[in-house]
Amino acid sequence: MSALSQIERERGIPKEDLIEAMEAALLSAYRKHYGSAENVRVQFDGTTGNIRVLSRRQVVDKVTDPVKEISIDEARAKHPGYQVGDYVEEEIAAQGFGRIAAQTAKQVVMQKLRDIERDMVYEEFAERQGDVVTGQVIRVDRGIVIVDLGRAEGFIFPQEQVRSEQYRERDRIKAYVVEVKKTPKGPQILLSRTHPGLLKRLLELEVPEIRDGIVEIMGLAREPGSRSKVAVKANLPEVDALGACVGPRGSRVQVIVQELRGERIDIIEWNEDPEIFVANALSPARVVGVEIDPTSRVARVIVPDNQLSLAIGRDGQNARLAAKLTGWKIDIRSERDALR
Repeated sequence: MSALSQIERERGIPKEDLIEAMEAALLSAYRKHYGSAENVRVQFDGTTGNIRVLSRRQVVDKVTDPVKEISIDEARAKHPGYQVGDYVEEEIAAQGFGRIAAQTAKQVVMQKLRDIERDMVYEEFAERQGDVVTGQVIRVDRGIVIVDLGRAEGFIFPQEQVRSEQYRERDRIKAYVVEVKKTPKGPQILLSRTHPGLLKRLLELEVPEIRDGIVEIMGLAREPGSRSKVAVKANLPEVDALGACVGPRGSRVQVIVQELRGERIDIIEWNEDPEIFVANALSPARVVGVEIDPTSRVARVIVPDNQLSLAIGRDGQNARLAAKLTGWKIDIRSERDALR
C-alpha cells in the first residue's frame, strides 16, 4: 500500500505498526456496527489492501452458543482433521462497513498513529535523558520556557532557569535533559540550564580527550550563570589535562563560556592528595600552605596577605565553590593572621 509506505517514510512509523493499528480500528468499527466482536478478528493485508473478517469458533460435541461454537460434525465437514477443543477460523461477510464504520475506523487509526508516534518520541528522548539537546525557544508561558526540539517540545521550568539569562523567541539554546515523563498528551521533556550535567556534557562534547577517556572529569561545582570549577585529571602521563580542556588560546573553554552566556569556568587539576587538591581548587589565588584535619574534614589554608580577598572571592564565591568541589570545609587565613 503506497499510503502506508508514505506514512512510514514521512513519519518514521513502521508499516507493521500501521497494519496493527488498521486491524484494531477495523475491529472497533465491526464491534460498533454489529454490537459485538468477541470471537472476531480483522485481518488487513498491507500489500493488497484487502480486508478479511474472520470468526473463531470452538469445536464442541453439542453446540449451546452458535456464535462461539461449532459442532464436531460441521467442523469435520470443512476439514476432517478437526478435534473437539480445536478452533475453526473462517471468513464471514464484511457487509456493514459503511460510512459510519469507515469513519470509526479512520478515527481509531488516527488515534493509534498518534499513540505510536508519541511512544516513538518518548523512546527517542528517554534515551537522551542525562544528555544535552539543542532547540529553539518558541515562547515563554507563565515563566516556563518552551523549546522546540524538532519532534517534541521541551520545558524549562523557572527553577531550572539561570536568573541572569533572558530567553527570547527564536533563541537557539542547549539544555540538559533532566527527565522524560509519559503523559496522556504525549511525552513531557523537562530541561535544565542550571544542572551541573549541562556543563559536564558540554565539556565532553567540546574536548575530544574527555570524550575518549584520556582526560577524566573528577568533580564539578557550579553556581549557574556566574562561575564554575571543574576538576580534571589525565589518564596518560604525557597529557596536559588543563591544556586539553582550555584548548589553544582558550578556544575550547570559550565555546562553553559563550554557550553558558558568560559563566566563568575554572579548570582545576585534580590530585589525590587533599592538600594539593584544596590548594589547586582555590585558583587563581596563590596558596602558601594547607593543613588537613581528617576528623573534622577541615582544610586550614594560608595565603599571602595580598591574596586573601582573591582566595575568598566576591561574596565568598571562590572559597564556597572550592569547598563544594573538594568536599572539605575550607578555613582561609592570611599569613599575617596565621602568625597571631
